[in-house]
Amino acid sequence: MGITEFIVTYATAIIAKTGYVGVFFLMVLESMVAPIPSEAVMPFAGFLWFQKIFTFWGVIVASTLGSLIGSLISYWIGAKGGRAIVERYGKYLFLNTHHLDVTERFFSRHGEWTIFVSRFIPIVRHLISIPAGVGKMPLGKFCVYTIVGAGLWNGFLAWVGYALGKNWQSVQRYGHMIDIAVVATIILVCLFFIYKRSHART
Repeated sequence: MGITEFIVTYATAIIAKTGYVGVFFLMVLESMVAPIPSEAVMPFAGFLWFQKIFTFWGVIVASTLGSLIGSLISYWIGAKGGRAIVERYGKYLFLNTHHLDVTERFFSRHGEWTIFVSRFIPIVRHLISIPAGVGKMPLGKFCVYTIVGAGLWNGFLAWVGYALGKNWQSVQRYGHMIDIAVVATIILVCLFFIYKRSHART
């Protein structure tokens, strides 16, 4: 069993036994630095919605609240301990400091709106709250961007799981392709706006 299959198996087992609490708990971990991708959690929650065990709003509230709490913990780590605490204890939390470097550059280059956009980008979504805390981003704005971005992403994955019904496992198999498609779309949109802005100045 590969690492992806291992994570999916145990994530779905936790949700099956604990319901919304499991969704909340796993999304707290997903929004921190634990290597639990939302693609391993939300499609199964959508499948349980399909089976009428969950409701749509129950899934959205549990997952988005979990994303917010996990993000706030990471924000607090960044604000109180800064990079030093991450470098010292990150290895115990499976934190790749190279990925943190990339995320910090991404945040400093593009500003606070990346808190919203990063929810759709693999790896970055797990770490973006730390540089936000280090940079002392206003907490209210941080929460709003996190709730909206996480809510949209979680809702999308849950909807895919619901739409596929009993074939929800195919989302897990091709979850990385969803990430690639979303990132490609974001890049194309950014390039379009850059193109429009550059032509507006001429």
